[in-house]
Amino acid sequence: MSVRKIVCYPDPILREKTDLIQDINEEIKKLAEDMLETMYENKGIGLAGPQIGILKKIVTVDISGPEKRENPMVLINPEIYEKQGEVEGEEGCLSFPGFRCNVKRAEKIKVRFLDVDGKEHDISAHELLSVCIQHEVDHLNGRLIIDYAGKLKKTMYEKKLKKIQKRARKR
Repeated sequence: MSVRKIVCYPDPILREKTDLIQDINEEIKKLAEDMLETMYENKGIGLAGPQIGILKKIVTVDISGPEKRENPMVLINPEIYEKQGEVEGEEGCLSFPGFRCNVKRAEKIKVRFLDVDGKEHDISAHELLSVCIQHEVDHLNGRLIIDYAGKLKKTMYEKKLKKIQKRARKR
C-alpha cells in the first residue's frame, strides 16, 4: 500500500466528472488499498478518486475513523438512488485544508455499488455514513463543499488560499 498525494482546491481536476470503472482488476484493487491508506494517513473518514487525481468512480469510507479502522468500505461506481429527510451539519474535506462549512444533506440514503470483488451491494445509510457517502459521491460529480458555502465564506477562503500560495512562491 502507498499513501498518495491529496489534490487540493482550486486544482481543476476536482471539478471533473469521473468515469465508470468497467473492469475491477488488480490495478483497481491496489488503488482501493492506496485510497484507504491515504484516507487514514490524512485523518479522513472518506476519500474519492479525484482527490488523488484519479478520475474514476471509486470512493473509500470508514466512519469509525483513522484510529479505529473498524469498517473500511470501498464503493465502486456508487449510485445514490433514494434520499429521505434532511440534516444539516458542519463538514470538512481533505481537499480543503482549514475550511469547514454547513451543508444540507439527505438524512437517509439508499446506495448501490460494487465492492473490490465485483459483488453488487445495496445498502441503506443514515446519519454520518449517509453524509459521508453523499460528500464523496459529490466529488465524483465535480461538486465540492465550497459550493454549499455562502458567498462571504467562499470569498474569505479563496483570499486565504491566495495568500498561502503567494507565500509559497516566495520560498
